[in-house]
Amino acid sequence: MTAEVVDIAVIGLGVMGRNLALHLADAGFAVAATDPFPEVVVVAAEEMAGRVRLVATPRDAASGPDRARRFLVMIKAGDPIDALLADLDGVLLSGDVIVDGGNSHWQDTERRERLLAPRGIRFVGLGVSGGREGARHGASLMAGGDRDALAEIAPLLAALAARAPDGTPCHGRFGDGGAGHFVKMAHNGIEYAQMQLWAEAAVALLGPAGLAPARAAEVVAAWAQGPAASYLLDATAVVLRAEDLDTGRPLVEIVADRAAHKGTGKWTVEAAAEFGVAVPSIAAAYFARILSAERRPRPGLARPPAAEADPETIVADLAAALPLAMISAYLQGLDLIVAAARARGWDTDPAAVVRVWRAGCIIRADMLTPLAEAVAGRDDVWDALESPFGREAVETGAPALRRLVATLAGAGVPIPGFASVLAHLDGLGAARLGASVIQGQRDLFGDHSFERVDRPGAFHHDWARETAR
Repeated sequence: MTAEVVDIAVIGLGVMGRNLALHLADAGFAVAATDPFPEVVVVAAEEMAGRVRLVATPRDAASGPDRARRFLVMIKAGDPIDALLADLDGVLLSGDVIVDGGNSHWQDTERRERLLAPRGIRFVGLGVSGGREGARHGASLMAGGDRDALAEIAPLLAALAARAPDGTPCHGRFGDGGAGHFVKMAHNGIEYAQMQLWAEAAVALLGPAGLAPARAAEVVAAWAQGPAASYLLDATAVVLRAEDLDTGRPLVEIVADRAAHKGTGKWTVEAAAEFGVAVPSIAAAYFARILSAERRPRPGLARPPAAEADPETIVADLAAALPLAMISAYLQGLDLIVAAARARGWDTDPAAVVRVWRAGCIIRADMLTPLAEAVAGRDDVWDALESPFGREAVETGAPALRRLVATLAGAGVPIPGFASVLAHLDGLGAARLGASVIQGQRDLFGDHSFERVDRPGAFHHDWARETAR
C-alpha cells in the first residue's frame, strides 16, 4: 500500500468513529482505522474486516511508507485529545490534516490549532450531529479551520454529509479556528431548548389535558403533518408510545424523571454570557436539567390548580405555539453564533448554518428551509420575524403561546421553556423593560452612572438630595 492509497485514518472506534469509517469505506475511500485502546481495535475487527484497514495504534496509522496524511479523530473530548496529540508528536508531518470530530470546546480547538500550526500541521474542528444513524448514513457537519485544509478534505465531508431535501450536502465551513465547534455547541444549545419544549408539551398532554401516553403519542405524531414537523417531534411521539418490556406499562411512566447533561449546554450558556447575547430558552432548558437531577420533594411548595383547564384548548394551543417556540430557539442559537463570529472575525453566514441543519442532525425540521430564507442577508437574525414566514408564525403562535403559559402556570405545571420564549418575545417588543430603574439603582448604590435618552454621555444623579427629602 502506498501513501496515496490511504485517503484517511479514523482514530477512535466507538459507535461514531466505527460508523463513520464504514460510511467512508462504502463511499469508495481507502480507510485505515485504529483506537488508542488496542482492545477496542480487536472488538471492531470482525465488523470492519475486509472493508477498513485496521492498524494497532494511532502511531502506526501515522508512521511508515503507507501512512495516512489525513486523520479523523473520534475520541472523547478534553484531555484524551491532548494525550493523542502528545502520542503522535514526532510522527506527524508538515501538511498533515487532523480533524477533531468530537464535541470539543471551541477554545480548545483554537489552542490545538495554534500548537500545531508552527509545524505545518493543520487542525480542523468538525462538529458532527446525527448520532449513530447519521454517522452511518449521513450527518450534519459543521467545520472550522484552515480554508485549504478543508478544501482538501471536502470530498470526504461531502461523502459523509446527509442530503437536504434539495439534494445539497449538509456540510459547511463557518470560519477559522474554533468556528465549527462553536456552531456545533450552539446547535446543541438549541437542541436543549427544543427538547425541553417537547418535554413540557408532553407534561401538559399527560397532565392538565388528561391524555394517556398512547393518545398523547397520537396527538404529537399528528403534528408531524404541520409546521412543527421535525426529528425531535417524531422522537417525542416514539417515547410517548413506547411500552416497558418488563411491565407492559407506558415507558414514560417507568423512566426516572431526571435528565443528564454534558458540557455543550453549559458551554452555550457561558458563551452567551461572554458575548452578551440573550439565550433564555437555552439557559432555562439547561437549568431545568440541573433541577431535575438535584431536586427533592417539597410538599409545602405544591399548589393546587387555580382552575380546571380545557383539554381541547391545551392541545390546540400547543399545536399553534410550538412552531413559534421552535423558531425562537433557533434564533437564540443563531444570534449567539453571529455575535461570536463578529467578535472573532469568522466569516459565518447564519443562513448557511441553517441550511446545514436541514438534514442529518438532531434539530432538523421542515421549517429550516423557510427559516434559512428568512435570515438570509439580515444583520439581525431576529428580523426574520418580520419576514412573511416569521410574521405568520408570530400571528398564529403568539396568542396561543400567551394562553398556554397562563393556563399551565395556573395549573401549577412548570414550563420554563415556554415561559422563557414568551418573556423573550415580549421583551423584544416591549416599550419598557425596567432597565432605566436598574440604571438608577446602580448609580444610587455604586456611582455607576447612567445614560439618558435626550443627550449622549454618562451621568450621575444627586441621590443624597433624594434621600434627604
